[in-house]
Amino acid sequence: QVQLVESGGGLVQAGGSLRLSCAASGRTFSGCAMGWFRQAPGKEREFVATRSGSLSYYTDSVKGRFTISRDNFGNTIYLQMDSLKPEDTAVFYCAARTQWAPSRTSNDYQYWGQGTQVTISS
Repeated sequence: QVQLVESGGGLVQAGGSLRLSCAASGRTFSGCAMGWFRQAPGKEREFVATRSGSLSYYTDSVKGRFTISRDNFGNTIYLQMDSLKPEDTAVFYCAARTQWAPSRTSNDYQYWGQGTQVTISS
């Protein structure tokens, strides 16, 4: 059974940093795209970042502040979040797909974590 487990969420002040982790188990995602999405209260889930191989893509609002990375085995991804803003407050979800191509579309991902809450105070 495939599982994605996120960790690292919490409450920080604006301008602070958090590092999210997502560990996948049950199958290998080496060679597959993995990414991060988030959902703020009252809003739809939105793309944050994705990585496959050496390619990384970000939504415009986090470029220059967030960095996605993966471990050498490919089954753990990270999201380093710096210069956090109150508008970054959301539940952050890790996602994985069975194809190599990175995607900004949530429907392209077959596996999802349970989410981790990130709250930024002003």
